[in-house]
Amino acid sequence: MAEEPAPLAEPGQETLDMIEEITRNDGTRYMEIGNMVHNGRAEYAAEHKLIGEVRILKLNIPRSANVIKYEDYINHHFLMQGWDMTSWEEWTKTPAIQELVSAILSENQVG
Repeated sequence: MAEEPAPLAEPGQETLDMIEEITRNDGTRYMEIGNMVHNGRAEYAAEHKLIGEVRILKLNIPRSANVIKYEDYINHHFLMQGWDMTSWEEWTKTPAIQELVSAILSENQVG
């Protein structure tokens, strides 16, 4: 079971509006709710062999209550990685947060 990461001193301001599929270097995949900035960082990570690949599965997802809750979690616990990254930071999810992601995937008929 994943532990919730420590909250940030100052929350981020990211708006999440897309669903991505990220392939880790070991070949396993996971779905992430991101945005164009996150996708750009993931593309950079793939080019630098920090992850296998990233694919956009759905753009402009609706801002449902679940998306807003997930966005709040991300903004309070993670910062968007910079271009100086040397590893890929996968946003860790507690079981409750993973349920939110699953609900978002279901709402958007992805998964």
